[in-house]
Amino acid sequence: MRHGIVLFTSDRGIAPAAAAKAAEEAGFDSFSVPEHTHIPVKREAAHPRTGDATLPDDRYLRTLDPWVALGTAASVTSRIRLCTAVALPVEHDPITLAKTIASLDHLSGGRVTLGVGFGWNVDELTDHGVPRGRRRTMLREYLEAMRTLWTDEEACYEGEFVKFGPSWAWPKPIGTVPVVVGAAGTEKNFTWIACSADGWLTTPMEDDVSAKIALLREKWQEAGREGEPDVVALAGRPEPETLSRWADAGVTEVLFGLPDRGTEEVEAYIGKLGGKLGLG
Repeated sequence: MRHGIVLFTSDRGIAPAAAAKAAEEAGFDSFSVPEHTHIPVKREAAHPRTGDATLPDDRYLRTLDPWVALGTAASVTSRIRLCTAVALPVEHDPITLAKTIASLDHLSGGRVTLGVGFGWNVDELTDHGVPRGRRRTMLREYLEAMRTLWTDEEACYEGEFVKFGPSWAWPKPIGTVPVVVGAAGTEKNFTWIACSADGWLTTPMEDDVSAKIALLREKWQEAGREGEPDVVALAGRPEPETLSRWADAGVTEVLFGLPDRGTEEVEAYIGKLGGKLGLG
C-alpha cells in the first residue's frame, strides 16, 4: 500500500514545492492538491461535510491553481507522483486542459495522476457554463476527449459537449495518466467509475470502506474490466489497525492531510508522519 500527502493549497502557509520536496524526502509516494476556481458567495449547494452553505475551511476561498502548484512541485522533485485530489475538468476547455496535463506529465517524467470530481459546488460549475444535471456526462466526455488527444496521432472527438475534428496534439503523456474519481461510495458512482476511470478516491466522510470496495470490484467485473481498481483512501491519523484493515480490503494508497501552518512546522510534521509510517 502506497502513502501520499494532500496539501490543501492556499496563498498562506507552506508552498506546494516545499511540501512536495519534504514529502519526497520523507519517503511518501505521492503529493496531491485540490481545485476550486472560485467560491460564489451566494450558493444553493450544500457542502457534503457541513450539510449546508457553511464551508469547513476558509482555504476553499484561497486555493492555488492545481497545475501551477504541481508544476512548481515537479521542478524540485524527481520521484514522487503529482496528483489532484480533486480537480474539476469541466471548469476548463478540454483541449487546453489536455495540453496542460500532458505537458506536466512529459516534463515530470510521467508522474501525473488525475484525481477528478463531479463537483459538489454546482453554483461554481454553473458559473463555468455547466448545465444542472449534466456534470457526469460532461466529465465522461472530457476524459474521453483528453485520452484521445493523449494517445492518437490524429485525434478527433464528437460528443454533446466536446467536438473537434482530426487534430495533432503533442506532447503525449509518458505512458498512461491514471484517473481516480473522488466521490461517495455508492453503486451509481461505482458503475460510473468502472466505465470511465481507473479507481476510486474516498470522501472524508466514508465509512465501511471494505464493503464499498467489494461493491466497486463487483461493478468493475460487470463492466468487463481487467485487474483491480485503484482505491485511494483519505486517512486521518496513522492508526495501524485501520491501515492494516484497509490494505487487506484492497486500498492501494492512503492520503494524509497537512495542517494549515508555516513551512518549518509542516516540514517537521511530514517528517514525523513519515517516521510513524516507517517510510524512507
